[in-house]
Amino acid sequence: MPKQKLVFFYTLVVLTIVTSVFPQSPKRSDVPDKHKWNLSDIYPSINDWKADLNNIENSINDFTAYKGKLGNDSQTFIDALNSYFGMLKIFYKSNTYAGNLSNEDVNISENQALLQQLSSVGTKFGETVSFFEPEILLIPKETIEKFFKEKPELNVYSVYVDNIQRLRPHTLSESEEKMLASFGLIAGNQNTVYSLFADGEKPNPKITLSNGEEVELDASTYTRVRTAENKDDRKKVFETFFNSYGDFKNTLGANLVGKVKKDWVFAKNRKYESTLQSSLNGDNLPVSVYTTLIDQVNKNLPTLHRFLDLKKRLLGVDTLHYYDLYTALVKKVDLHFTVEQGQQAILDALTPLKSEYLSTVKKSFNNRWIDFIPTEGKRSGAYSTGGAYDVHPYILMNWNDDYESLSTLAHELGHTMHSFYSNANQPFAKADYATFVAEIASTINETLLNNYMVKNAKNDDEKLFLLGSYLDLLRTTIFRQTSFAEFELQIHKRVEEGQPLTGDDLCNIYYDIVKKYYGHDAGHCVVDPYIQYEWSYIPHFMGYTYYVFQYSTSLIYATAFAEKIVTEGNPAVDNFYKILNGGGSKYAVELIKDAGIDPLSPEPFELTMKKMNKVMDQIEEILSK
Repeated sequence: MPKQKLVFFYTLVVLTIVTSVFPQSPKRSDVPDKHKWNLSDIYPSINDWKADLNNIENSINDFTAYKGKLGNDSQTFIDALNSYFGMLKIFYKSNTYAGNLSNEDVNISENQALLQQLSSVGTKFGETVSFFEPEILLIPKETIEKFFKEKPELNVYSVYVDNIQRLRPHTLSESEEKMLASFGLIAGNQNTVYSLFADGEKPNPKITLSNGEEVELDASTYTRVRTAENKDDRKKVFETFFNSYGDFKNTLGANLVGKVKKDWVFAKNRKYESTLQSSLNGDNLPVSVYTTLIDQVNKNLPTLHRFLDLKKRLLGVDTLHYYDLYTALVKKVDLHFTVEQGQQAILDALTPLKSEYLSTVKKSFNNRWIDFIPTEGKRSGAYSTGGAYDVHPYILMNWNDDYESLSTLAHELGHTMHSFYSNANQPFAKADYATFVAEIASTINETLLNNYMVKNAKNDDEKLFLLGSYLDLLRTTIFRQTSFAEFELQIHKRVEEGQPLTGDDLCNIYYDIVKKYYGHDAGHCVVDPYIQYEWSYIPHFMGYTYYVFQYSTSLIYATAFAEKIVTEGNPAVDNFYKILNGGGSKYAVELIKDAGIDPLSPEPFELTMKKMNKVMDQIEEILSK
């Protein structure tokens, strides 16, 4: 994603999600400073923030002087790039400050106003620089090469310029581009329709659970009650909920097919061979990354089937049904951690990594990079942001003294370390890393934490809980998300080959994939007929195109790296640093290859499945006692 789009996207996200707040929490003033982040590291005061924003506005006005001149000579070219990225760096920094400050308490209107100011300047920035990338695209390749020879310092922008130039075969004439852009007004219409229906106008069925509780099955309630301990409750929840979507399979199907056709129209007109090729081209990913994932996961379905058989045994049921999958594998164990205990556990867990890595983690604890405590008006959830390039990353947490908080902190620290090392080792223009590698460091941290917790569990119940939770993560992230990816590929292929696609077709395609994955015919897990409607409940199919596969690939590559770190030691850690330090200096697939794993080979899948089988071995060993 081009950097300016990423900035505006982040601003939009902040404005959208800050509405979710914690009820009845302590006041921020009651929290000790050591548990609050220190935003004065970015700006000592709001007046300093305003001064930087004013500098951006002045620079925006001056930037128009470059329009129509980028191809004149190498000096003008590098001056324009320096100006563009200089503004962008300040914008990232000011955005990080305003976003974090507003998230401390969303009820403080003065802080929300900063985001509005920022959004206004961002809009002006986007409108002013809109000529920039199209004009770079028009500069002949030979001229670009000449500029880079004349000005070696242009290498700082090599990936950015190459990313624009390589889109030349898929860029249309000016009039064609304008015409295609005009369809942007309706491009997201199917997603809007789906959201309005699924989240608002769809009738929600009501059921009565075995304990007498009557519930209305909207999406959030379904997520809560699908884990019910009573098997009949689970069956009733799933059957009622998905049949309520099945009542509208033709309407929802026509809407999704319209979205798939829209994707193909845009891809085809940009001279791509498929929507998949078009979707992956943004990060310069080969189509084989996607197809390799599906092929390798299908090859390793016996590992999933082993898990299902183990789940059947642990739940004590004669037949495992799809509605049993969200039931906890083992009984939950109460694990409690204060912030300080959690920090120490993470430091202990990450000892397989370099002492330098650990010292940076300590720095994040001691130098107040993290906002820990849920307080009145604070934004819920957790995130890490590395947008303040010249300062350091920040983490927002809502610590609840439980294992989930500990695991979340380990995860966000992975993002923070990735941002910290990328920012420290790469110029700003090459520091931003692709989504395709964004979850690797965070997932390695989580895996090492789980390894440590299992090794130091106080008893078998704790160990089973930790191992079971980890298995559920692998099942839902690797196998479930890949089944979604396979469904998405099949329905796009149908449209691209000119075949009909109806609501019934979508149901049949989805049902066949789920039955295959969960070993329905072999008796590993019964996939009841109403599961054919589950596709219509998954919002990702409407909101994104070929995105969910990255949840799977990230976990697979990270697990493979973690296994290498555990078994090979320092050489594997050194390789991992190539990703941490690499930022966006190379395309994602090249970075992963440089770090010692070929994402197009079976190796990461084999290492991940080996880990999953090892976890199941540990569970069976405990059960055999």
